[in-house]
Amino acid sequence: MSLLSVENLTVTYGAGTKDELVACENINLSIREGEFVTVIGPSGCGKSTLLHTMGGLITPTAGRIAFDGASVTKPNPHNAAFVFQDYSLFPWKSVAENAGMGLRFAGGSKAEAAQQAKEQLAFVGLQDFGDRYPRELSGGMQQRVAIARALALQPKVLLMDEPFGALDEQTRRNLGTDLTAILSEAGQSVVMITHSLDEAIFWADRIIVMSARPGRIAEEITVSEPRPRQLEFMTTPEFQEIRVHLFEQLEFHQAEAAARAKAAA
Repeated sequence: MSLLSVENLTVTYGAGTKDELVACENINLSIREGEFVTVIGPSGCGKSTLLHTMGGLITPTAGRIAFDGASVTKPNPHNAAFVFQDYSLFPWKSVAENAGMGLRFAGGSKAEAAQQAKEQLAFVGLQDFGDRYPRELSGGMQQRVAIARALALQPKVLLMDEPFGALDEQTRRNLGTDLTAILSEAGQSVVMITHSLDEAIFWADRIIVMSARPGRIAEEITVSEPRPRQLEFMTTPEFQEIRVHLFEQLEFHQAEAAARAKAAA
């Protein structure tokens, strides 16, 4: 049984106006408990729209999002918590305070937030940094704080929108190796949007490939290698074959997007 269901989802901006834009159309997708799903596609194909709709930040034009069978009508951080590219940490608050802030905003008590912050900071390897401030941390460490903040909410699904886009390649790989082990240990369900083919393959149980706008699911690819994975996986034939295939698919859909834009000009 799916934990999160996307059912016949269409999202249209400016519906009924001259500026009407169909961002994504007729998407059906199920996320199972403990599953890690990555989403890739050409720029402007509706990846972030899909993710934000999953989290209740955007209301579907048609279709619905459901958690455990119940329709999503508004954000519920205990169902779905976000991790964005921008860490969005409060510079005047300590690391521990930042890690507990999401739970406080969701109505948790100060004591509960402090306890969850302590546990989740330890979980992401920052147990000795609770009294520090964001400016004293590297970019990779700040993103760990953002992930700890999301996990403190104990969400059913973690929704990650280009979470490592601001980091250099080496930091992305090292952090990705650590966090895939952490999230696998937690049994956390994750949906992550990325432009990196390597990240899409390395993290995922399933990869969702979206078409050019209006975004539709063009293909689903299963990665058979068990998680957590080590960097050596990137040298295997399975990894390389999937990477070549994804590159060809993105080239096709990007060319499709360019042709549509030219025809509309």
